[in-house]
Amino acid sequence: MASSPPVPVKETLLDAYPTLSQGSYFAPISPLFNAYDRFALWRADLGLPSPGTVENLQKETKTTHLSNFIFDGARADLTKSLSMNPLFQVTHSFALGSQTSPSSYNFGAIFGSTKVFLQGGVDHDGNVSGRFNYGWTPSSVSKLQVQLSQQAGHNMIQLEHDYQGADFSLNAKSMNPSPIDGTGIYFGSYLQSITKNLALGCESVYQRPTPDVSELSTSYLAKITGTDKNWIATAQTQGLGVLQATYWQKLSEKVEVAAELQLIAMPNRREAITTIGAKYDLRLATFRAQFDSTGKVSALLEQRFTPTFAFLISGEIDHMKAGAKVGVGVMIESSSLTPEEMGMPPQP
Repeated sequence: MASSPPVPVKETLLDAYPTLSQGSYFAPISPLFNAYDRFALWRADLGLPSPGTVENLQKETKTTHLSNFIFDGARADLTKSLSMNPLFQVTHSFALGSQTSPSSYNFGAIFGSTKVFLQGGVDHDGNVSGRFNYGWTPSSVSKLQVQLSQQAGHNMIQLEHDYQGADFSLNAKSMNPSPIDGTGIYFGSYLQSITKNLALGCESVYQRPTPDVSELSTSYLAKITGTDKNWIATAQTQGLGVLQATYWQKLSEKVEVAAELQLIAMPNRREAITTIGAKYDLRLATFRAQFDSTGKVSALLEQRFTPTFAFLISGEIDHMKAGAKVGVGVMIESSSLTPEEMGMPPQP
């Protein structure tokens, strides 16, 4: 039998949607669809990269500096893995002897799969915290964070949704929202890649502590990335006279450096703080060091003797206040599961 000739694609579309070719309801606005299609094709041809999220705008600088890692006193983290696929582990955390916070104990648990992430914890005072993330798609994630405290006014609930497009990211967040009177704190941010190396965005914060009081503030963001991704510079400015700028550079596979500038130029307050730090990744250790313009010099060493045991020591000297802090800690990981039970390939 002789096969029939293929039907042209254009005729197939017209037959499937005859209303589009014969006076469709969408005919008056079809030029808008055509313009949008041309704009989408133009953006795709540019090949712009994903700019990341506003929340992680200064991620590289924060991981290089030790402001989020330093501690004083004694600390111990005992982690036991019960499963690897899906991930399920529990942690016992102890802290005592700190100059800035009282002694504490915290029990935490983590569960993670391809779409769900659950994290919860409770301390010795009965304060409970929890986090729930659900990934609808790889680029769309909804988040819920809850904190229940024994102290009045310290309870918190936060709703958030992240969407990351091919060349942009969009985030919406609300903290303690009240559907009755509309009080709460609401965040909205957008970051767009303009070129392969430049991304611009903005973040707005709407605060309404009471039905009669409200405030809106907007900050503007910029991110410049090197062509080979070995350096990143960011800047964030607010209308109240606050500027924050960072610069991160990867000197080698094991050495990273970062600098941060915080500038406040307000009628009743003028100050600037500069922080410079470095991070060294050795074979079984990580060393961080930094100093700032206020006279603080600090360092943190994480020495891993085995894959399941690490020893930490941190120190900070404040030359302006003639003070010093020292901290020591251990991190121990254990598992009673075999490699097969943990979802890992069997070891020879």
